[in-house]
Amino acid sequence: MKLRKLIPFVVLFLGIQSVYSQNKMSAEETAKKIANRIVTSTSYLFENNKTGETYTTVKDLALSPNVVVQSKYNQWHYTNGVTNIALMELGDKLKDKKYENYVLKNMNFVFNDGNLSYFKKLYDQALQKDGWYGVRNVSWHMLFRGKRLDDNGPMGASLIELQKRFPNKAFLDYINETANHINTSEPRLSDGTIARIWPHENTIWADDAFMAISFLSRMGQLTGDDKYFTDAANQVLNYTKYLWDPEKQLYYHCYHTDDNEHGVAHWSRANGWVFMAQADLLKYMPKNHPLRDAVLKNFQQQASGVARYQGKNGLWHQILDKEDSYEEITGTAMFVFGLARGVKEGWLHPDFIYVAEQGLKGMMTKITPNGDVTAICVGTGIMPSLQYYYTRPTQENDPMGEGPVLRALVEMIDAPKYTEIKAESQYDKIGLKK
Repeated sequence: MKLRKLIPFVVLFLGIQSVYSQNKMSAEETAKKIANRIVTSTSYLFENNKTGETYTTVKDLALSPNVVVQSKYNQWHYTNGVTNIALMELGDKLKDKKYENYVLKNMNFVFNDGNLSYFKKLYDQALQKDGWYGVRNVSWHMLFRGKRLDDNGPMGASLIELQKRFPNKAFLDYINETANHINTSEPRLSDGTIARIWPHENTIWADDAFMAISFLSRMGQLTGDDKYFTDAANQVLNYTKYLWDPEKQLYYHCYHTDDNEHGVAHWSRANGWVFMAQADLLKYMPKNHPLRDAVLKNFQQQASGVARYQGKNGLWHQILDKEDSYEEITGTAMFVFGLARGVKEGWLHPDFIYVAEQGLKGMMTKITPNGDVTAICVGTGIMPSLQYYYTRPTQENDPMGEGPVLRALVEMIDAPKYTEIKAESQYDKIGLKK
């Protein structure tokens, strides 16, 4: 067959493949597929990564740096904090206790005296021998380190949600420890804005809006202390002051205060973290808080900006203003989550649900019928090069993406359908000239 005769068949085949790549399940069915895969694949085992031996407990085991927690879902990492929150939200939506019980089982696995003390000894040993870099290979090192929001913010936030359901002194002690860290130890600028001391001294990362606010907003609700809401609101407003690009209506990934320069990228997930943080804050913040209106206007401003960068397939791109960058699911999921919640709560005009619906359709092309989540950008730091963002690898079935995807699906389960106001239905409101 000649090439020119083959081309229509190739095009037809590719078209058929594209149709079949669309996940036809509902938001609820898809969420359950993902959640159930996570639940059934979590092993609650420890493993010697040299010998392959596995253990149900390490309580009486000889100390060995080769012993690690086997399942990624049992790791102490901010991504699991988001996933735990999402699973509890799913359980609440479906009135199914198995998901909160799963999160409880995870935390009991960690806060087990025998397990926890074993890895604390390994941590202390590694810290003494090799310093801060050396502890990175120790399971649960972020729990013991507690030096940055990635260590304790979202995991602490998920513990607050669990503490409200299953009060536990060990959980509460860690929650209070996290609150103390954010209140007194977390690096901040002179105006109170949370900043990191890398890659430049006092760099503001958009990611940290969620890392901090996920905890602060829930701590405010747990304690009834307005100072947490005020701090969270000030973070939103200050991050906007430093990171917002009014021309493009997007956030930069970072701002370096030492040389007064923004980072090079309007990275999708960074914008997503800010959007999701505001949606969480508005949910928990008292209606009469003096900064609520400012946060709400800020949220509405970002929603308007986000909608302008949705791609033709419903997904948002890795670099929001660069259509030649790849379509990525975590930023997309965070935008769908925030838009759907915003419409349902009355924070956004109902028309925004159309944007969320198209985002959900796009997400479904990246989720298989078995509930495997693809197109998840790996963890991403800050680099002064767009090429770095363009070429970040993607991964499948990682909490980095599963948590945001689940949160978006949960919000879309009962989201209203988009309805257009027909022109003819409005004609009677137009009066005749006298």
